Amino acid sequence: VMVDTNQSVFNQQTCIRKAIQQQFIENPTEMHVAVYGSTNQKHLFSELAIYITWVNGAALPVRKKVPDRKSLETIVLHGYKDEENFTIQRAKAEGNLLARGLTVLPPNELTPQTYREQIKKLAENEGWEYQEYDVNTLRKMGAGAFVAVAQGSDPLDAAIVHLQRNSEKNTNNKSIALVGKGICFDTGGHNLKPPRYMQGMHEDMNGSAVALGILLAATRADLPLKIDCWLAIAQNHISPHAFKQNDVITALNGLTIEIVHTDAEGRMVLADTLTLAEKQKPGLIIDFATLTGSMQTALGTNYSGIFSNLDNLAQKAITAGKKSGERVCVFPMDDDYDENLQSTIADTKQCALDGEFDHILAARFLNQFVNDTPWIHMDLSASNHKNGLGAVGSDITGFGVGWAIELIQQT
Repeated sequence: VMVDTNQSVFNQQTCIRKAIQQQFIENPTEMHVAVYGSTNQKHLFSELAIYITWVNGAALPVRKKVPDRKSLETIVLHGYKDEENFTIQRAKAEGNLLARGLTVLPPNELTPQTYREQIKKLAENEGWEYQEYDVNTLRKMGAGAFVAVAQGSDPLDAAIVHLQRNSEKNTNNKSIALVGKGICFDTGGHNLKPPRYMQGMHEDMNGSAVALGILLAATRADLPLKIDCWLAIAQNHISPHAFKQNDVITALNGLTIEIVHTDAEGRMVLADTLTLAEKQKPGLIIDFATLTGSMQTALGTNYSGIFSNLDNLAQKAITAGKKSGERVCVFPMDDDYDENLQSTIADTKQCALDGEFDHILAARFLNQFVNDTPWIHMDLSASNHKNGLGAVGSDITGFGVGWAIELIQQT
């Protein structure tokens, strides 16, 4: 394959990925990659090739008697040697694979309880500090937004999970908080989704999987910063205890919220989780969520949308998207949109019934829970793209891991 270095990183990744995918048809356990060109070209091509081969080399979990393919065991590179052994590329690939591997699991297998157990094992293996707030604890704390969603499930196995990792290299006390929406299945609640839109709702925990993938990648690459990872893990079910339209609940930060639509549960669990993250005063909060259908309407699944409370952060996010091949588009978040969230009975509405620009209203709603902390919200419209996107060949893309690692390195 010949790569045009004048093309965007996304196009270069796509070009190499499509070439490498042809080799995976033969179901190899070992792959040899040779690179040619000038020294600079070999360096660039090697990083691309190693990342793309690694990220597509592992077979995602399936539950077939005879799997379609097995995982690649060995990659041999010819023509270039990297002094750091492609640490960043391998770390990003492993983080992406974790995010995709979790997201593809069926919902009867990945429940809030089993998800928490997997995360706890991962934390033990990686040396992360682990803490969790179960429903009873959150109720006592006054986290009414999260509890409103969680209370509809039986058993009450929802929780906010907090992971923490620091590096000895972090001499500047740099810190970020990652927040992820982890709805293991979303029925829509009493505002029940039709079958067409309920299909695939086991992937509604993708934001939490992406946050976990970023934490893993940063750990494997030993990036010099402290990371607090907050995961809002629950399900959105129908039951006599489930929250309903016109309920008024009180969030952890004291705001009262009028419920307008029970299928806007993601912003509810994120609200209290963002409050917990903000209390620790990190240098930056980034949240990840498959939050709104209107973002897919706006962008399709080629890009993900972002919002920020700082213009310079939004520009850095765009740059990180171009460099990582995970492209993002910035949306407006001016305060006059808040008129659509005004309630006569509570401090704010959760959403509006007409959802044409719900992605913007969701961001304005979440903005009420971060105060003045620098913040980026990513609405993961590109979490699933048919036949792959950029470097990744599966429908489930793991979008956000590579982007975040690039952003962390430049901030």
